[in-house]
Parts: sequence; C-alpha cells; structure tokens
Amino acid sequence: MKTLLMMATYGLEIGECGGTLAKHARAGDRVYASVTLARPEYREQIRRAAAILGITDVRFLDFSYGEVSADTPSKAKLVALLRELRPDIVITQDPEHCQLDLDPDRREAMTLYLEALALSSRDWRTDECGAPHSVKSIYFMTPEHPNCLIDISEVFELKERAVAELKGQLEFTARLFRQRVSDRALRALLPDYDALRDDPIALGRALHREMHRAYDLYYGIWSHSSLVLAEPFRRLSPIELELLL
Repeated sequence: MKTLLMMATYGLEIGECGGTLAKHARAGDRVYASVTLARPEYREQIRRAAAILGITDVRFLDFSYGEVSADTPSKAKLVALLRELRPDIVITQDPEHCQLDLDPDRREAMTLYLEALALSSRDWRTDECGAPHSVKSIYFMTPEHPNCLIDISEVFELKERAVAELKGQLEFTARLFRQRVSDRALRALLPDYDALRDDPIALGRALHREMHRAYDLYYGIWSHSSLVLAEPFRRLSPIELELLL
C-alpha cells in the first residue's frame, strides 16, 4: 500500500488528474489531497468531487488569492503537512507550464511546493513540523514534456462525475468561454450549444468534458501508445526499472 498526496493549487486539479487518483484509491492506496486556494463556498463541492474519486481526506490550506508566497511560515505549513501524511508519491502542477500560466499565484505556489518538498527531508524545524520525511516520487500533472502515461479509460466517466460537482468552476469556465469565444465557434465545438448557453453549469460541464476527452485522447491513442485515454505526467527523477519494458 502506498500513500499519495495530490498538492493542488485549485480544486479543479483534483479532477484534471482524477482518473489516476481514482485508480490509486481503487488499488487500496491511501490518497489525500491538499488545496492551496479554495473559496469557502466551493469547499464542499471539492470534497464531494474528491469523494467520488475515493479521496475522503481533503486539506484546505487557507491561502489567500494574490498573496501566495514561499515565505518561511508558508513553507512550514506545507512541510508539517508532508511530515504528517508522509506520502510516498506527490502529484502537483508542472513548473514549466505554470511559468506562463496567467492564473494568479501559480508561479509562487510552484516555488512554495518545491521548497517544502526539499525541506521536508531535511533537519529543519523538527520541533514545529515533525520528523523529516523524504518523498520518493514526485509527478507533475498536465506537463509540457511528459515521460509517463496512466491508462484512465475505465475511470474516465468517474473523473467526469467528479468534475461535475465543481459547479463554481463550471460556471467560471462557461462565463470565460462566452467572453472569449464566439457563439459560432462554440456551436462548432458543442452541437447542442444553443440548448446549453443559458445554463452555465451545464455549459461548463460540456466544455470541460470536451477538453478532457480531447486532452486524454491526444496523450492516449494519438500519442501512438497502446492506450486510448491517458493522463500524462512527468516524473521529477529517473524512472527506475529492473529491466527494460
């Protein structure tokens, strides 16, 4: 049995790699999630989404939008979490991707996560944060340059059920697309767009499903792998094998 921690900046990230999280939970692993930024009104939605994937323990870290920093108190909060849960595997955002992502706080959050992961294994603030713990495997989700794929064909629908619980995110996505994309283009993407356009939750869910399916197909069958739907990851350190696959 392994222990896995999903270190999410926003709650949607739990859904974006939900297939992988669900498969680990189904395999009997202990799966936790922490969320750096989550509005109070969205937290129950995130809990419900996580529960669908088999995650019953979600930690909200109570950071404020626009104020995430890799300062000492913030690092101590994450180091204490890592030393409490003692994960074998951590999944978090891709540092390459987040550098050009215009979502607020992503760049600072990535620095914070990497600093906390490094300090967790060192003899740093043990009285305050607990005994040192070294995370064996760190994986970056939705990476610019993946080096491994997880087959999620059998749990894709479960992933979409989880995302459907994130109604605040779905409304935000629908509003953003309506601002940036023409009705004509949205009809090309969604044949039933006219029936959905005035229901932001239904529209957001349809948009996310199309995006997730396209992304997972691209890294599945379109990547010339033997998989159909796959979530890509980049492992931070070399993948260790007894023999070549």
